[in-house]
Amino acid sequence: MEEKIKAYLAEVKAFDSADPEEIERFRIRYLGRKGAIPALFEAFKALPPEQKRTLGKELNGLKNTAAQRVEQLKEIAQLANDPREAQDLTRPVYTEKPGTRHPVNLVKNEIVNIFKRIGFNVSEGPEVEDDWHNFTALNFPEEHPARDMQDTFFVARNPDWALRTHTSSVQVRTMESQKPPIRTISPGRVFRNEAISARSHCIFHQVEGLYIDKGVSFADLKQTLLYFAEAFFGKGTEIRLRPSYFPFTEPSAEMDVWWGLENETDYRMTKGTGWLEVLGCGMVDPNVLENCGIDPKEYTGFAFGMGVERIAMQRFQIPDIRLLFENDVRFLQQFATSF
Repeated sequence: MEEKIKAYLAEVKAFDSADPEEIERFRIRYLGRKGAIPALFEAFKALPPEQKRTLGKELNGLKNTAAQRVEQLKEIAQLANDPREAQDLTRPVYTEKPGTRHPVNLVKNEIVNIFKRIGFNVSEGPEVEDDWHNFTALNFPEEHPARDMQDTFFVARNPDWALRTHTSSVQVRTMESQKPPIRTISPGRVFRNEAISARSHCIFHQVEGLYIDKGVSFADLKQTLLYFAEAFFGKGTEIRLRPSYFPFTEPSAEMDVWWGLENETDYRMTKGTGWLEVLGCGMVDPNVLENCGIDPKEYTGFAFGMGVERIAMQRFQIPDIRLLFENDVRFLQQFATSF
């Protein structure tokens, strides 16, 4: 019996085939109910006890080797005969489709990196803010319409707390906790009680910047914004500053970049002017500095803020802002090569 076990073991190890029918015949020959290995087990029962101790381990090893060989060959045969699989079994396996960055994150990260290159650090703060950091410290008067329920999501039963309406609240916290010079940007999500449409949403993202030091002027603000415009929109980009109003800056301005009027899309985006509004800015109001514990007689500063969604929609020609919040895989896959 020992010689038969060795002979069968050599045959099992030597057998190789990718033909399912041939593999099945091999299985029946050695492992079938009337196969060679079950026949050895029947003969094994009649052996003396001393021989059973010697041959039992070898016989079980033969059975296990044969069963493993059959399973291995079945798997190989299945792959070899599957039309979806290449015949080269050494090729790399299929991988999942690579993930993509969201267009809002693509734009936000690019903006942040541009300002990091000129010494701005990143500050973050809570999305649920108290009245002081969200409104009062920023020079919002009691009667300002932004305090009204139509613009702000207030926390239920507590009008002193609300979802932040801008990341300027992070700037207040930064000014309260740090001494000038301060040079920081505050990217983050903000909330406003607005009707959702193709052009507006109740949730959006901002990147706001703040620079406070001795002798900071409006010329410094203009040069910083020009650097950003050329870094983001391209060398030679023209900008213009239009007078505006914000409670926390004085004087205040809106910055536009020259987009052009080369096609119908440009006309629609710029409302026929060729100028595209990008951000709001201005010199930090002395009252804001004083509210945050900074002496306005010794320090001056500027601030600016931009909406990330608006810029992302312009850059990627996205017609509906709601696409940015629906997480439709078909939409997001378009940005697979954008990082």
